Amino acid sequence: MTILDNEHTDLPTPSGPMRTHIFRPAAAGKYPAITLFSEIFQMTGPIRRTAMMLAGHGFVIAVPEIFHEFEQPGTVLAYDSAGADRGNWCKVNKPLAAYDDDMRAVREFLKSHPASTGKLGSMGMCIGGHLCFRDCFSPDVLAGVSLYPTDIHKLEEHKRGLGLGMCDDSLERARRGDIKGELLIIWGRQDPHVPFEGRMQVRRALEEGNTWHQTFEVNGAHAFIRDEGPRYNPVLAQQCYALAIELFKRKLGDGDLSASFGATETKH
Repeated sequence: MTILDNEHTDLPTPSGPMRTHIFRPAAAGKYPAITLFSEIFQMTGPIRRTAMMLAGHGFVIAVPEIFHEFEQPGTVLAYDSAGADRGNWCKVNKPLAAYDDDMRAVREFLKSHPASTGKLGSMGMCIGGHLCFRDCFSPDVLAGVSLYPTDIHKLEEHKRGLGLGMCDDSLERARRGDIKGELLIIWGRQDPHVPFEGRMQVRRALEEGNTWHQTFEVNGAHAFIRDEGPRYNPVLAQQCYALAIELFKRKLGDGDLSASFGATETKH
C-alpha cells in the first residue's frame, strides 16, 4: 500500500503549537486513526518506520513532537548520552497537564481528519508507552498498545513519575477503572527501567480497575523494538507488531476503503 509520509500540521495547545507528523494510506477512503507516541528522542528514524508500517496496514497515524515546548519544530534528539540527557530533562520539566492537553489536541484532530473514520487507538514506546497509558483514560480511545512504558510504577526505593514533580496519577486512575478501552502492555523482562515488582504493580492496578487488558512479557531489554542499536530484537519486534495490529484491527475496524483507485495509484 502506498503511504503518504510527508504531511505535518502544527496543532494548537495551551503550551504552544505542537508539530505533528501524519502518515496515511494514499488510497481514497476513511481509515481508523492511531496516535503514536515516541520515545524521549522524538521523531527518529525508528519511529518514522513504525508509523509507516502501521499506516501500511490501513490506519491514519499521528506522531506528535512531545517536547514542543522546549525544542524547535522538527527537532530529533540523537540516540546518545547527550540526547538521552536532554530528553530526560524535558520529560521531568514538562507539566503533567501539558502532556494531557497535547493528547487531547491530537485526539480532536484525528476525530475530525478527513481521512479518519473517527475510531481512535493509541500506541507508544518508553515514555510514549506511559503517554499511551494515559491517553487510554479518554473514552474516545478504543484500543491502546503500550510498549515497555516507563515511570508508571512507583516503588518505595525509586522515585518515579511523569512530568514536573514526578507525581503523576496514572496508577491511581488505572486502579479506579478509568481505562475503558482494551489495553495491551508488552514488557521486556530484562528491562532495568521497570523491574519485576514494578511490572506487577502496574498489572495489579489494571486488575483492580477491572480493565480489559492483556499483558505480555518477552525476553528483551529496554527498547528491544527499536530497529537501531544493539538491543534491537527483530523477531520479538515482529511478534509484538502482529499483536498490536490484531488488536487495532479488531477494535477499530478496517475502515471504509474506496472501491476505486486513489489519485496517486495506477491501474494495471
